[in-house]
Amino acid sequence: MKGVQPQLLDLVRSVVEPMGYECVGVEHDSSAGGGAVLRVYIDHADGIGLDDCEAVSHQLSGALDVADPIAGHYDLEVSSPGLDRPLLELAHFRRFTGARARVRLAEKLDGRRRFDGRIVGVDGETVLLDVDGERMALPFARIESARLVPEF
Repeated sequence: MKGVQPQLLDLVRSVVEPMGYECVGVEHDSSAGGGAVLRVYIDHADGIGLDDCEAVSHQLSGALDVADPIAGHYDLEVSSPGLDRPLLELAHFRRFTGARARVRLAEKLDGRRRFDGRIVGVDGETVLLDVDGERMALPFARIESARLVPEF
């Protein structure tokens, strides 16, 4: 979870996981037009509903108020990762090997920043993606964002 302080991630996980949820990811977006946003994605084997998001938001809000890990005002958003689930860690790419993903790099690689293909796997710190029959090696450190592409 790039750009998120380890202490913040640890705090979120310490609240979410004992409640029985998977902490899929945390994003802190301070460039949002209306102010900063802290997004927390949660998941559960039985799925995620509004009641789940409300329960986690309530517990997490209290913990964040006490620890105060983020300076200034921000909005807290708790949601399921959705069908176009974000891929925020190397473990996510491993878990979804074989699935289609859309990846955007922070800087160009071979003249392009955007890649749409099937996840082949992970080799060390490199994500392997099959893009139109060509295997691309994308350094994880250069990935700006990545999401699964829903297939129906």
